[in-house]
Parts: sequence; C-alpha cells; structure tokens
Amino acid sequence: MTLNVSRRGFLKGATAAAAVLYIGARPDGALAAGTAPAHLNPFVKIDADGTVTAIVKHIEAGQGPATGLTTLIAEELGVKMEDIGFEFAPSNAELYGNLAFGGLQGTGGSTAMRNSFEQYRKAGAAAREMLIEAAAKTWEVPADQLTIEDGRIVGADITAPLGEFVAVASTLIAPESPRLKDPSEFKLIGNANVRRKDTPLKVNGTAKFGMDLHLDNQMVVVIKRTPRLGGAVASFDDSAAKDVKGFIRAVELPNNAGVAVYAEHTWAAFQARDVVEVDWDFSAAENRSSEEIREELMTAVNSDPQYDLSSHDRAVIATAIDNAATVVEETFYFPLLAHAPMEPLTCTVEPGADGGIVLHDGCQATSVVHEALAKTLELPAEKVQINTLFGGGSFGRRGSSTGDYQVEAALAYAMTDRTRPVKLVWSREDDITGGYYRPAFAHKVRVGLDADGNIVGWDHRIAGQSIARGSVWEQYVVRDGVDFWSIEGVQGTPYAIPNMCAGLTDTKKATMVLWWRSVGHTHTAYVMESMMDAVAKAAGRDPVEFRLAHLSGDEPVQKRMAGVLKLAAEKAGWGKAATGRSQGIAVHHSYHSYAAEVVEVSGDAENGIKIEKVTCAIDCGIAVNPDVVTAQMEGGIGYGIGHAMRDEITLTEGEVDQSNFPDYEPLRIGDIGAIEVHIVPSAEAPTGVGEPGTPPSAPALANAIAVNGPRVTHLPMLSNGVAFV
Repeated sequence: MTLNVSRRGFLKGATAAAAVLYIGARPDGALAAGTAPAHLNPFVKIDADGTVTAIVKHIEAGQGPATGLTTLIAEELGVKMEDIGFEFAPSNAELYGNLAFGGLQGTGGSTAMRNSFEQYRKAGAAAREMLIEAAAKTWEVPADQLTIEDGRIVGADITAPLGEFVAVASTLIAPESPRLKDPSEFKLIGNANVRRKDTPLKVNGTAKFGMDLHLDNQMVVVIKRTPRLGGAVASFDDSAAKDVKGFIRAVELPNNAGVAVYAEHTWAAFQARDVVEVDWDFSAAENRSSEEIREELMTAVNSDPQYDLSSHDRAVIATAIDNAATVVEETFYFPLLAHAPMEPLTCTVEPGADGGIVLHDGCQATSVVHEALAKTLELPAEKVQINTLFGGGSFGRRGSSTGDYQVEAALAYAMTDRTRPVKLVWSREDDITGGYYRPAFAHKVRVGLDADGNIVGWDHRIAGQSIARGSVWEQYVVRDGVDFWSIEGVQGTPYAIPNMCAGLTDTKKATMVLWWRSVGHTHTAYVMESMMDAVAKAAGRDPVEFRLAHLSGDEPVQKRMAGVLKLAAEKAGWGKAATGRSQGIAVHHSYHSYAAEVVEVSGDAENGIKIEKVTCAIDCGIAVNPDVVTAQMEGGIGYGIGHAMRDEITLTEGEVDQSNFPDYEPLRIGDIGAIEVHIVPSAEAPTGVGEPGTPPSAPALANAIAVNGPRVTHLPMLSNGVAFV
C-alpha cells in the first residue's frame, strides 16, 4: 500500500511544502538537525519534495569529492545516486573546517575523503533514522520494521517517498550515535559502476567555473606584474591604452607589485595591458639565473647539512660507507615546476549586502582567503562571503598560503568605488610566468654495501627552498627549523634501512614556492626509488626482491607497501617483458596510501624511448568510488611522468623563460600507450588518492630507462640525455 502522508492531517502546524531537513554537526561535533542551517553544520538537506542534496565542504577541481561525499550520504540514507544532488559549502571554518588542517577550511593533501568519511556517513545515517522515526510515528508502527530503499520508506506493508516525512523529521532530535551500515550492506560504496556526479554538468555546460562567471555590469581587470620576485613599479605610462576601445583605466597596485588594467571586457583588458609601459625597479628583486640556483643547491648537498634529521652519528656512518665493499653515490637535481592547471586563475569580487562582498572562486584555501580578503578590504569577517565554484584543475596552485590572486582581485576592487563587480583574469602566460612554483631541490646520497650486498650505511642530504617557512602553515609543519614538506618520503621511509642518516639545508627562494601535486614526495620518492634500484643492481639482486627484503617487518606500513609492490609486479608480468622492452618499478607511501607502479618501455635513450604501459597497484583503504580512484591514479601518473619527461621552469636574471604550453608542454595523449590500475581490496578507512599516484611514476620510468641506458638523476629527462618518441 502507498500512502500520501501529507494528506492525513497529522502534521499539526508544520507546513510540509516549506519544510527542509538539515542534518549535520554542531561546532562541538554533536549531530544536530533542524529546519534552518543557522546553527548547524548541514552535510545533507532534504526538501519537502524529497530532493536530497549533499553539502560538499571541499572544492571540486577534478579530484572527485562531489561524487565521493555524495556517495557516503546516499549509501547511508538509502537513496540512488541519480536522486541526490550536491552544492558547495559556504565559507565557515567553525562549521566546515578540515579535520586534517587543524580546523582551517580548505582542500589539499588528499584529505577530502579521509577527513570526511565518518562525518558524511553519520549525517546520512542520522537522516535515515530520523525519517524512519517520523514514518513510524505517522504510521503508528515500530521503527525497526521500517527501512529506506531507493528513496522510499518501506515496511509494515506500507511504502511512501521520503518527502512525505520531512516536516515531521525536521522537528525531531538528531540521534547521538546513528547506526552506520556494515560494509556487507553497501550498495554504492565500493561500486565500480557509480559514475561521477559532476561529469554530466561539465559535458552539458551547466557546471560553473570561475572563468565562466559573467555578472551584470562587471569590470574585468588584468595585472601587469613584476617579472621578478621583489620587483616594484617605478612608474608607468598608459597613454597608448586609452586608444583601446573598452579600456577604463590603469592603476598601480597598493603593494607596488604591478599595474591593474581595467576594461569593460576581457579582450579589451588584455589589449590595453599589452600597451601599458612599466618602468620596473629591480634593486631589491631576485636577479639570479637557474644555473646559479642549481650551483647553490649542489654546493649545499656537498656540504654538512644545516639540520640533522636522525639520531645516528653522521661521522660513524660516513666511516662505514667509506670502508664498504661497494659504494653507490648519486646526486640529483629537480628544477622549478609550474602547476599549469587547464583553467588559469580567475575570480570575481561582487558587492554584497551592507557594504560586504561576495567572492566567486574555485576556492581551495577557504579560510586563508576569507581572512585575507577581510584584512585587505578592512571588513569584518561576517561581511565576506565565498561562493565556491568548480575549479578547472589546481594541483595545489589555487591554495596558496597568501591567497595571492584573490588578494589581487580584492585590491583591484578596493581601488574602485565598489559599486561594480570586478573580475580578475589571468592568462596562460600569467600563470606560467607569474605564479608560484614547486621549489627546486637537490639530493646527494651515498650508500655502502658489504661483500654480501647488504646496506651498511646510507647518507642522504637534501637542499631546497622551504614552502612552509614564513607562511600560515609554519606552525603546523616546521619543527626544530625543519620543514617536513622538504623531507617527507625520506624521513620516516617504510624501508628498514640500517645506519641511515639524513640532513636538510634550506636555501634562498628564487621565486614564490608552493606545494605541487604530492609536495615533497615529488622529489623524495624519485631519489629513494632510484637509489633502491641502483643499490639493488650493485648488489646483484632483483629490484623487487631487494625492496621486499627491506619491507619484511611486521609494521602495517611495511606490509601494505609490500602488498602493492607484489601486486603491481604480478599484474605487470615483472621480469617477463617482451624482447626489446624493459621494465622499471617504484613504490611509495604518501598521504596514508600506498602506490606501486611498473613502467614498461621500448627503444633507447639516444633514439627515443616509448612508454608502452604503466601498471599501478593502489592501497587507499576502502575505495569509496573505484572509478574515481582509477581516474586519479591515471591522472597522477600522467602528471608525474609528463613533467619528468620534459618540463622545467628556468630563470634568466630572475625572469621566467617559459610562457605557455609550447615551451612548458603538458603530457600528450600519445606519450603513454596504456595505464592499468589495480585497487587493493581493503576494510581500512579511506586514504588519499589525488596525489599518491604521482610520486612513483617518474622513478619507475627512470628505472626502466636505466635497465639498458643511463640512470637519469637530473630532470627533466629530455634536457639530460633522454629522447622520447
């Protein structure tokens, strides 16, 4: 029997058509529910017509939280994926803080699923129990006879849609500890057939990115920035820009870092900027070139480190290595790298109510940006709103620790009469030449082996530019002077390496530096896995067997890392490459996940290497959305390999030489023949997937090349003796 409960008159004053049920958590962490979100942290809302919406607290920049967090609610609530939508959360760190960021609201570090898994499941489960309780009261039947299936409450020979019970449920008290479904009950979590929620929106054009936004009466602003870090405007001449139709005016930024050029539309803004002449003051600017930076780093790793990272006596280890039967020594260099997301940076500042503002942006570092805008515009925090849009890729760039481009937009807005929206637009050239970069790093490693091929000492020295020092993240990341992001992947390696010492030297920044997909793991994994391969070769042992011998302990981290290593080797047919092909392997632990990759290549370094196949094994705990996990592994692999093959940012007297994709070329679809991803079944809590696919990819390629060719220790490969076809 099907009942339309709203016709039965039991609501007693509640207006069913207007009711909305919000489920979430109060700031103290307790679950709460109500008809308005003012004092709640609503992760899910249900309208009277039964429409279910997940409130997503992480930016969707392609990594999948709009699907993953929605899946958690749909699973626990009991609705089909096609019957649940999503919207992005407002800026409110007290309510939507990232549990992995000390309560700051933001996205990064592959934390979206890891920090939200229990929160969103509990919200969905609470909604399920409250709706069932409402139905039980309505039908006067025991609640344990009812359940929710495909968006309908069923049981006691009765069925009705969820919307019929929203008004009553919204008056109930949220359960303190709702029952979470056992994994045996999952229909959506772990289902490889669940597809992304955002794909149809992106295909049909309804997904709104920052670049898509066009508000009535808006102005467009572009910035002519200093080409060198620390440069300042001495003077400028905009007389030629006045001949450009649509040009409004040009104004020097208050921080002297550039000239803001305003126009009625984007084309006019760029055309006007091209003819604005600026006289720059470089007296306090960075004037070094890339070779000088490289030499500084090389000098640092060939000297005693600034910070010792281990308790082992460095002199004792040095003696052990010097007296070893075999010594393997390599020096590595990693250049500056741009993030180069497909959508260049853009955001819009719109006048809000009562003198406030609304920022429209694919905002990644929400708390940082909120505070920066309030400070820049001298507004109380409550008068700053952030409307989060889709981000066209990020790889860390949209989450700078200063809110750099959003502050630019705020400064440009502040220099107007604040009656018109101001849209800031970056070009691709702005992004490549004027952005923040993955810092340059160097490593030097000396490893000693005894006559039986056993490691007797490992001396590892690292030099580079700290990302966290001087930023809002310093209090969380820097300990005893050491930026953990500079050493992660070396410090705390799962490998059981005897007599290992490591040291770090911080060097002066030549540009603004920022986290880049997998942060420090981008260089530490390359070095660790290249060295493990080189040492295995020197010991006359198989690279897989040698790694497993150093992962033979009982610690879970070693067992799980060994597990993906074995799986990747098995699925790739390790040691069975066809004639004319070679295989390289790498494995790494990052963001609480474990990834191993085998790269199979043909050809040679002189005449051209062809990447035939990449086989990946990933252990990320429960794979909430296997389709998303696979896509993230594929994307991370391509991102890592593409940059290692050919990309670098170089400086000439402090100015970036590259400007666009012709000289900072992204991975091409023909660069990798095939990618195969295998997900380890797991009952562990979900861990990161946005970044762990990147660290092992480049060293696996390097190890494949080194089978019959050179060991590439300086990147990019194309500039260091390796050709590709």
